[in-house]
Amino acid sequence: MSDWSLPERFDVGDGTVRWNSVGEGPALVLMHGTPFSSYIWRDIAPVLARDHRVYVWDMLGFGQSTRTAPDVSLRQQATIFVELLERWGVSAPRVVAHDVGGAVALRATLLHDVNFESLTLIDAATVSGWGAGGFFQTVHQHPEAFEALPDWASAALIDAKIRSGSHVGLRADALASYTGQWAGAEGARAFYRQYTQGGEENTDELQDRLRLLDIPIHVVWGSEDAWLGVDYAHRLVTALPDHARFSIIEGAGHMVPEDRPGELLSLLSA
Repeated sequence: MSDWSLPERFDVGDGTVRWNSVGEGPALVLMHGTPFSSYIWRDIAPVLARDHRVYVWDMLGFGQSTRTAPDVSLRQQATIFVELLERWGVSAPRVVAHDVGGAVALRATLLHDVNFESLTLIDAATVSGWGAGGFFQTVHQHPEAFEALPDWASAALIDAKIRSGSHVGLRADALASYTGQWAGAEGARAFYRQYTQGGEENTDELQDRLRLLDIPIHVVWGSEDAWLGVDYAHRLVTALPDHARFSIIEGAGHMVPEDRPGELLSLLSA
């Protein structure tokens, strides 16, 4: 998986979702967030694959999957995730979810009744307030203004947005991977589309159900997350059942798998 190829294809009607699996053992699914892709797991997946069958996929509209699909909402991503699990023949996997991948995973288990062995939420959009204020809400409410920007302005904005997710700074290859998927006019439209369709309306249904989770839950947060701060993480932990674990990774921003992969692996392997 060193070149991060996702050779497998799954037709979802509006496009194709790309995925891959590696390793042998109990099933473990890695879920990326926005505006990233499964590439964020490239340092994590090979290590976890030593004793798990690790599944990775690019959500519709991201990475190597079809970017021009009309519906890339988190509701749709959760439906696709449920269908993928059926395609893989996987039941009760461990799930590790970053950013809005957390919302997708939670929709799958709380609204689609998919069983998980455990759930790890990393800087995850879950409790109300994750889409309020700042960049996300501005794009969500005024997509036409952003879509009217010239390509060079969108490229600069996307570059700055992605850079801000890391506290330590992204390696050149990582930055190129994340920004490259949104390049050009078509890429910029896809970038704004997933913000337009990805608002808190996708998690409103979850709020009263979070305390019903009866599986092991681990909340992991970067101490320097500039998008969803540690105060938000505490609100999430409070909304979850009392058995939920909480860990802070020092020196990491929102993109914990990029900033502190070693520390994250230690927690995931514990």
